[in-house]
Amino acid sequence: MLNFRFAKDYLLHRLRGKSRHGLHSPFVYRLVDQVIYDKSSKKVYKEIEDIRRVLLSDDKMITVTDLGAGSLVNNNRQKKISDIARNALKPPKLAQLLYRLVNDLQPRNMIELGTCLGTTSLYLKKAAPKAQLFTLEGCPETAKIAASVFEKAGIEDIELITGNFDDTLPGVINSLDQLDFVFVDGNHQKDATLKYFEWCLPKVQESTLLIFDDIYWSEGMKEAWAEIKAHPEVTVTVDLFWIGLVYFKKGQVKEDFLIRV
Repeated sequence: MLNFRFAKDYLLHRLRGKSRHGLHSPFVYRLVDQVIYDKSSKKVYKEIEDIRRVLLSDDKMITVTDLGAGSLVNNNRQKKISDIARNALKPPKLAQLLYRLVNDLQPRNMIELGTCLGTTSLYLKKAAPKAQLFTLEGCPETAKIAASVFEKAGIEDIELITGNFDDTLPGVINSLDQLDFVFVDGNHQKDATLKYFEWCLPKVQESTLLIFDDIYWSEGMKEAWAEIKAHPEVTVTVDLFWIGLVYFKKGQVKEDFLIRV
């Protein structure tokens, strides 16, 4: 039933979504035309995908702590690193889209909720090398692998924070004078997603970009996405099916865009 619902949502999105043509917002047209639809190859893509290939061939077993809905659920399971890389890492197409969005924005600071094995973190950091990157991971063993990935990539200034997001995210937000870029990819449940969104609101500003992953993952995530879009501080949203972009541009007409990718 879940797969049927997800497939139906995807088909409807493809039918209703627009391309760059017919977009009347200059801001969104430029974003789609020059960033989202940029299919050109980049040297950094190969560098990070070479790291992904190493992870995909690593059959070492680690203990994965799944916090699930938060501190109420704490399951430990043995998994191969290769299986985690295959099933949990953001696919190249999506990770490279995140790279382009960050490269275009050039934020001063970035927060990533859900480090996993660290390949998406590398894409974010490579896109904005001068930015502070805080990446939060709930599983200690997974975080250790990510730390080794960062070391092998020669990147020393990613701040990797391990623990439950409910405990770690508030401190990171409070340490910053404003939020420039936040990628929410963890604890895909309605209440948690809306909580993280609300925590971010006091620090958003004109150029802030919040990105929510898996907005069609479940009925709860669809409801969370609908509430985020309707929030009075949100001016523009871009629904790419796999992720949702949220902007807070003052003076911009409030509008929601469905874009085919």
